[in-house]
Amino acid sequence: MATAPTTGGLHHVSLTVTDLQRSIDFYTTHIGFQLLMKMAPTRVLIGNGTLLMSLGLPYDPARAIEADTFNENRVGLDHISFAVENLMALEEAADYFDEQGVDRGEIKDLGGDFGIYVMAFRDPDNIQLELTAPYNI
Repeated sequence: MATAPTTGGLHHVSLTVTDLQRSIDFYTTHIGFQLLMKMAPTRVLIGNGTLLMSLGLPYDPARAIEADTFNENRVGLDHISFAVENLMALEEAADYFDEQGVDRGEIKDLGGDFGIYVMAFRDPDNIQLELTAPYNI
């Protein structure tokens, strides 16, 4: 009898975007990714030392929805959460986002059951992102 695969951490995320250069600029400027390689004229690979992300225009432009933006209420992705070291790092990120004009939510304490603080923000295509900090133990 076959067994289910054993998985480890997340390997990569692939995001469809509407403006490739704008997305490259956002992820490399504001959340520490580096441009690793151009995979095709319409797709790049970025990384932060832990996670790889592919950013690309729609594979089939004829099927792309005009003026589309991300909506977490559709089937599929809800959000991507990036880990930061602690609450101080999260507060520093909030200050940085405020200085840079990156819209963000408040830092929320999800309580002892979760043991984390979170802060939501959005990329240029409205993809919901989050920074997550653990409680200091």
